[in-house]
Parts: sequence; C-alpha cells; structure tokens
Amino acid sequence: MIGGAITDVPGVKVGHYTDSRRPTGCTVILTEHGAVGGVDVRGSAPGTRETELLAPVNLVDQVHAVLLSGGSGFGLDAATGVVRWLEERGIGYAAGPARVPIVPAAILFDLWVGDHRIRPDAAAGYAACESASAQAPEEGSVGAGAGATVGKLFGIERAMKGGIGTAALKVGGITVGAIVAVNPLGDVIDPSDGSVLAGARDPEGRRWTGTTAAILRGEMPQMLQAGMATTIGLVATDAVLTKAQAQKIAQMSHDGLARTIDPVHTMYDGDTMFALGTGRSGITGNPSALGIIAAAVTASAVLRAIRRARGVAGPGLPSVPAAADFA
Repeated sequence: MIGGAITDVPGVKVGHYTDSRRPTGCTVILTEHGAVGGVDVRGSAPGTRETELLAPVNLVDQVHAVLLSGGSGFGLDAATGVVRWLEERGIGYAAGPARVPIVPAAILFDLWVGDHRIRPDAAAGYAACESASAQAPEEGSVGAGAGATVGKLFGIERAMKGGIGTAALKVGGITVGAIVAVNPLGDVIDPSDGSVLAGARDPEGRRWTGTTAAILRGEMPQMLQAGMATTIGLVATDAVLTKAQAQKIAQMSHDGLARTIDPVHTMYDGDTMFALGTGRSGITGNPSALGIIAAAVTASAVLRAIRRARGVAGPGLPSVPAAADFA
C-alpha cells in the first residue's frame, strides 16, 4: 500500500473539523495560492457546490479550497465558513471591487449515526480552515469521515465504519496525492487479493455477506432512498495542468474507487472526485500517466481510511464496528 499524504503535494494544506456531539465533520483542502481544478461526478445522487465552474469551457480556472463534508445537503453550508475564512485573508478571484473565494464542495450522507439534526455548518468549515496545515492529516474517523459507514445495502444495522484516508507518491519529479472520505453503499475490497476489508455483515454480525455475491445469489436488499451513501475525495498534483487535464485526472481517479469499492457508483451514491494542479513543480505532466498514479493513490487512500477507522457505539447510536474490531 502506498504511503505518504496529500499534503506532500506542495501548495496543499488540509484541515479537519470533527463534531464531538455525534460522529460527523468536514475536511478542507486549502490551496491558498490557487490551483487549477477539475471534477468528475459518477454517482447518481450527488450533493455538490460550484462544480459547474470547473468545466473546461467555463471562465474561472483557479480554486482556493475544496470542502468535503458530512451532513448530507445540510453540510454544504460548511463551505460558507471556508469562503469567509479566505475572504478575511484577501484570497479570491478578482471580481470588480471584491475578491471572491472559489470553493467547490461535495457532501456525503452520514445522518444514520446519532442525532441527524447535528451537522457541519459554516462555523465548522471555518474551524477546519483554522486547523489546516501542511503536515500529514489525521486519518480514520475524523473530519468528513467521522460519520462515514460502508456496506449499507442491507441496512445500517449490518454496516461497518468508514472513514477518511490519504496517500501520495512522487514519480519523475512530480507528486500526486489523494484524500478520500469513504462512505459507500458497497463493500471495501483489498484489490491485492479480493478480500473484503469492511462491508455488509450477516444478520448475526459475525462475518461479511459480500454485497455483490449476495445479490448474485438472489438476496434482494431492503428499499433505500437515493443519496444515503457516497464516497467523495480529491487528488492533487504539483504538475502544471490545464482545466481539461485536471478533469481527465479526476475521471481516472475513479478507477481507484472501482478497484476498492464493490459496488460503486450506484443510484444511492453521489461519488465525486476533484482534481487540483498547483503547478509548483514547474513540470508539465502527462495527463494519462498522472491519471494512472491518481487512481493508485486513490485506492491506497480508501484502504487507509478503512484500516484507521474506529467503531461507533453508545447511547442513541447504532453499533457500527470497524475493520480494526475484526483484526
């Protein structure tokens, strides 16, 4: 498994906010000097903000932060706090008399666990910025991964704990990193041997059902509403990119999700991956090669999220074990 962290990419800082009242939170990826951005949405139930401006044909070509948040659609409010934090520091796109911070965002559904009325807000986004640094961020059950769960097709009572993970790799003078909040409907798979690391458990909770295998056996899941899962993340590089290249790298990073999550990109997931290029290396990278690396570090970030997650239990909370509880 690849090591490192997305903060190995020059020009990238990461900050978490974790709400102690229940498992939820948000994670901000700061690029205060600007970065070329792209995005690719594959799930059918996304919750996003300012993703359309990242299209190559649209005007703005630099973003100043990306927010990943829990709280479902309510969690998009946390981006307002990121915007305020950046504005206070004079960071943003020059627009007439103002500088407007560009902060795309994506959310995941974590309202299963604890009081759903508690979710990240503008103050949470601001606090995440205050905590941001270029040091390797904490992983597991923190930030946008605090309330994440996996293997939910047969209900939260048979699910396991997800989380947030990061990884990075330097190749040929260019660094590529990823950070992923892992909250899928499906199971998380170790691609090295196909084993399930975390996912839907049998009714007794003692072994993995194998979501895809169960469906192939004819075990139909309970009815779910769209948008009750979702994996969100970001890949970053210090290579010099165009917006079109950033979008392609975001697309290819989804290969890393497909290697480690089964099933992925369902009607119930809003899977979204961003890509940023800080250009700090001064090297113009090959987008195909960068996309291959992006998929690899994305896959590693998913596995690290699961291996560092911690289970949830307590008054008013469902019992959701983590992979570490089965080690």
